[in-house]
Amino acid sequence: MSKHLVRDLESLQRQILVMAGSVEESIYKSIQALQEHDKAIAQEVIAGDNKIDELDNVVTEECLKLLALHQPVAKDLRRIVTVFMIATDLERMGDLAADIAERAITLAAPNTIPIPNKLPRMTDLTTSMVRQSLDSFVNLDSKQARRVIRLDDEVDRFNDEIIDELMGRMKTSPSMIEPSLSLFSAVRHLERIADHATNIAEDVLYLVDGEIVRHRHQAIGDD
Repeated sequence: MSKHLVRDLESLQRQILVMAGSVEESIYKSIQALQEHDKAIAQEVIAGDNKIDELDNVVTEECLKLLALHQPVAKDLRRIVTVFMIATDLERMGDLAADIAERAITLAAPNTIPIPNKLPRMTDLTTSMVRQSLDSFVNLDSKQARRVIRLDDEVDRFNDEIIDELMGRMKTSPSMIEPSLSLFSAVRHLERIADHATNIAEDVLYLVDGEIVRHRHQAIGDD
């Protein structure tokens, strides 16, 4: 590997980690705004989405430049392709965090709707998946990536149970329909963030093992 490619790959790694840090912060704050009925934090998340979009553009342009200049092969090529795919998932996570923040503003009035007891647990699991998926990328840890993928089913289960609870509220109390729909939307956005964390973990398996596992979760072993 040429020293120029090494330098450029290291720069690309720094850029994707900056983007990842911004997205993690956005997710955390959007959920905080939702649970604490905090409009100011929600508005901060929405305003910050442009920064994430800009970082996505920077990473994408850098990936294309590396492909054109160095014509990498084997693992170097997989690394660039992986970063490109991870950036796409991170950008979408940022959009979803902004969507949650918008729902948080709608629900910011005190006592609009009680937060389901299972939502904090779903939130903790989702944010853990995001953190672990990124850690698996940094550490090239395929075992951790596989653990993240297996956790997605648990998030889906929480999502289904919370949605069922909200549907029950709407049936018994018409006044709860509008706020329940807003919370319904926020919960679905959170579930989609977990899906994108799963995508990142799958990308790590591609990077480390050269294995394509998207749409093949039944093939994920315990390792």
